[in-house]
Amino acid sequence: MDLKKTDDVEKELRTGVTTLGRNAKGFEEQFMEFLKTYQVIGLAVAFVIGTAASALVTALVKDIIMPIVGAVTPGGNWQAASLPVGPINFMAGDFASAVIDFIIIALVVFMIVKYVMRGDVTKKV
Repeated sequence: MDLKKTDDVEKELRTGVTTLGRNAKGFEEQFMEFLKTYQVIGLAVAFVIGTAASALVTALVKDIIMPIVGAVTPGGNWQAASLPVGPINFMAGDFASAVIDFIIIALVVFMIVKYVMRGDVTKKV
């Protein structure tokens, strides 16, 4: 490559970098724009509240509802029930407990969303 061409390429590259530097946003400005555009703060708050709500509902199911279900069912400890098929031992009681836990959590979340959104008359698209 010829020296004149190299000088021209360097000059053009420096001009482009200088122009880019003048027009580029700072990191802080880009980060704040990202937070606002994608509503990251709201997502973080929802995640924290969801985690706390999940712990609360899990405690409700484990400490209040499941002991009542255990007292009503014959044998009491239905969560430890298993279904042996040959060398495999399916934990049917544990799975049923997880399904009941999921249904209760989904019901509570549904009720909370219905309560919170009751005054919202905007159309969701």
